[in-house]
Amino acid sequence: MELLSRQHWIFDMDGTLTVAVHDFEAIRHSLGLQSGQPILEQLDAMPETKRRPLLRRLDAIEMGIAGQARPQAGAVELLAHLRSRGAKLGILTRNSVDNARQTLKAAGLDAYFVDECIVGRECATPKPNPDGVVKLLDQWETRGTEAIMVGDFLFDLLAGRQAGTATVYLDIDGTSQWSDYADATVRSLYSLIATR
Repeated sequence: MELLSRQHWIFDMDGTLTVAVHDFEAIRHSLGLQSGQPILEQLDAMPETKRRPLLRRLDAIEMGIAGQARPQAGAVELLAHLRSRGAKLGILTRNSVDNARQTLKAAGLDAYFVDECIVGRECATPKPNPDGVVKLLDQWETRGTEAIMVGDFLFDLLAGRQAGTATVYLDIDGTSQWSDYADATVRSLYSLIATR
């Protein structure tokens, strides 16, 4: 794939670089939120006095999950390969930055990402908004056409597309659910290790 030669890589975290363990329906239930609807958007629609304690509870739930993080198959090898060729690496997550750091540490992936290249929900409007992608591109002083966004969910792909990056859909289960929104679909991160 031609796009694998790009030198600026942005990754979703949960379900992409780490094995997915979140039970989003259980989290919604715990927070008293509507089933099947995005958590952050539901919280954002609430008055501040109601939203603030629920966000604290969400942070606590997510921090508990962070300690269980395991690397996705091929994550270490891909990140090591990209770093060996001088690629810039970033994380764009709907989690908090603190949660992202803890997750990456538990999964043994923290050495590949500098703090300023971890963009969480408090740093930019969450995906599918492209703000976080644009923030990283601006920091790296590059354009979307020089970057690639890798994720396992529609919001990852939409954020990348809106910012003008190439998009790669990690479709481990082979459902092809979001393939129409991706420039490439892969079943494994090993597929993204360029052999040339």
